[in-house]
Amino acid sequence: MIARGLITTPFSASSTADEVLEGVDLSGVRAIVTGASSGIGAETARALAAAGAEVTLAVRNTAAGRAVADAITGTTRVSPLDLADQASVGRFAGDWDGPLHLLVANAGVVTGGLERTRDGWELQFATNHLGHFALATGLHDALARGAEDRGEARIVSVSSTAHMRAGVDFDDLHFVRRAYDPQLAYAQSKTANSLFAVEATRRWAADGIFANAVNPGGIATGLQRNFTPAQKESLAAAEAAGTFTYKTLGQGAATTVVAAVAPQFARTGGHYLDDAQEAYTVPNDASLADHPHGVKEWALDPATAELLWVVSTKLAHG
Repeated sequence: MIARGLITTPFSASSTADEVLEGVDLSGVRAIVTGASSGIGAETARALAAAGAEVTLAVRNTAAGRAVADAITGTTRVSPLDLADQASVGRFAGDWDGPLHLLVANAGVVTGGLERTRDGWELQFATNHLGHFALATGLHDALARGAEDRGEARIVSVSSTAHMRAGVDFDDLHFVRRAYDPQLAYAQSKTANSLFAVEATRRWAADGIFANAVNPGGIATGLQRNFTPAQKESLAAAEAAGTFTYKTLGQGAATTVVAAVAPQFARTGGHYLDDAQEAYTVPNDASLADHPHGVKEWALDPATAELLWVVSTKLAHG
């Protein structure tokens, strides 16, 4: 097998979403951005709408979502979506009408302690991965129609450098037996976000649907409000060591937008992007300190991705 080169773009860590979209006309593109009531999601929605896309803000807090939509120049609408509630996800997907060209799975939660959904699932995995998994599979036909319109439909799965901390523990996904560590739980969910992109592309590329995962980088958002002292200390230590630097919201949304619109990622998926480029792969025992812009093998492994899809289907769809 001939090794391929990594996909590169003209953009970098300092690029903004608006810079990525300069000269790009998204008229006719229908997009969904989850978690668009604040932070990176709101910035992503704003940038896409400014480029001409019709953007649906899929949010748990519809009042906050409407405030964001009111401030956006372009065509937007707000729809309720609680990713931790499978019934809410089902209603959203069932209510969607017409083609879908772009799904940005941006929403995420961080918990300071063990929380569970009504199904008994660990909240971070349930929200960050299972909710988005059910949403994407529920919208598959709409995405396929979108691909018929424009030659492809794209899914952007927002992961994190946190994936470097843990793979997916199939023996105890929901921390029933092992001691709960919120950082490991978050890491597991972010690895799952990347694995979703791998398997979704394998299964759906024939339908013109391609998924990629992105690390937006470090941005000060509401996501950190539930950090424990230990989590805050870990973040501060990473910043002091130079493995973590804060970006602006515009810079944080840039890599998402690259995966969403850049021609370099047309009709290709299963990649993990960092700082607007495809990231290089590192062994599972590599340290985050040494490879803050890498992606671990366990986050791209095809066999693991396929297993996660099977397990997720049983959980999300019974």
